Amino acid sequence: METEVVGSKKIKLSDHFTYGRLLRFTLPSVAMMIFTSIYGVVDGFFVANYVGETPFAALNLILPYVLIFLAFGTMFGVGGSALVAVTLGAGDRKKANEIFSLVVYIMIALGAIVSVIGFIFAEPMSLLLGADEEMLPFCVRYARICFMGSIPLILQYEFQSFCIVSEKPKLGLVVTIAAGVTNIVLDWLLVGVLNLGLDGAAYATIAGSVVGGVIPLIYFAVPNSSLLKLGKAKWYGRDLIKVITNGSSEFLTEVSLSIVSMLYNYQLMKYAGQDGVAAYGVIMYLSYVFVGFFFGYSMGASPICGYNYGANNTSELKNVFKCSMRIIIIASIIVVAVSLIFARPLAMIFVGENESLLEMTTTAIRIYCLCYLFAGVNIFGSALFTALNNGLISALISFLRVLVLQVMFVLVLPILFGLIGVWMSVIAAEFCAMILTITCLIVYRKRYNYS
Repeated sequence: METEVVGSKKIKLSDHFTYGRLLRFTLPSVAMMIFTSIYGVVDGFFVANYVGETPFAALNLILPYVLIFLAFGTMFGVGGSALVAVTLGAGDRKKANEIFSLVVYIMIALGAIVSVIGFIFAEPMSLLLGADEEMLPFCVRYARICFMGSIPLILQYEFQSFCIVSEKPKLGLVVTIAAGVTNIVLDWLLVGVLNLGLDGAAYATIAGSVVGGVIPLIYFAVPNSSLLKLGKAKWYGRDLIKVITNGSSEFLTEVSLSIVSMLYNYQLMKYAGQDGVAAYGVIMYLSYVFVGFFFGYSMGASPICGYNYGANNTSELKNVFKCSMRIIIIASIIVVAVSLIFARPLAMIFVGENESLLEMTTTAIRIYCLCYLFAGVNIFGSALFTALNNGLISALISFLRVLVLQVMFVLVLPILFGLIGVWMSVIAAEFCAMILTITCLIVYRKRYNYS
């Protein structure tokens, strides 16, 4: 089995994982997710500070529509990597590479279809989401520019997972950093210097995704030292269904987040106008960074769980599960503490010049952040069931957590508590979802022997 050098030691999926080794192996994926979130935040920073509040609100209004389509990359990346990890654990490397190649080729074709569909429906979707005459042109142009780069955007999301299962997490980190630096530099140049406005931010995003999607594509297409190589694909209809099933929870999570974001924006327009949408945009940028740890850790640990499950190594599977739960709980407490302490300085990065908006955003951050106490367990629980190839339970957790519960609470709580009820909705949803997640972990512990 080939290895990846992490820190000063070589780490592979078949190793025994201590806390230190587990953190070293997952660190690249954690850093990758956080850095991806940070350069997304930079887009918002430049738009908010160099373009204006209306384009910033327009960006946050239309962004969920763009992210719905990019969720296909997450679905095939996570679902495909889970199946590939189990196949590698069972010792069938040839089939693992054929499945990997099949998934990548399908995503390239799907990206082309997404480009056309997303471009055509950009204007009607902007209107449906509540864009007024002032916001509409910003929404439409940003969405259409982004959809022109659908293929590299989707591939970037997809390869984040495959870099980890190929035992090359540092490759994923390096590529993500390169993509992020490209995005940030071009944000500064196109938005801050050349004054291209929201269009400039969209072009910067596409340029970054070209780096993030094309470099791994080339790496896996040529001879390399990883476990995976892009080559001839073989049609595995049943396995492809399993890929979709495995990744359905992540797909549902991304799509549901986008739908819920649209609903939040709709409610906020009703209760607080453009300021409410802007405040929610700030919370989402910060949430991407904070929750990025949970997603990154789960993305890094899942292939280990999947490999040991495929190899029938129950003792190591139990060890990784125990260590992971403890890490997630400690991280959850730290994230909440940071959010409470630094709420105002973080809000000032985006809305420092508008005092009333700053106060609204600061209050919202301090309420919203309590959801992080529960979100980590839910994210890891869903990822674990994906790694164990139980896409149904993983999808159930994600679907109820992100869509059903949040929709229910965001419709009901504002009626009772007004604007505060909007910010409280996600806390109630994550808490109820955590009860479900823990119940599923208890029910299935003997079936998969992870506890």
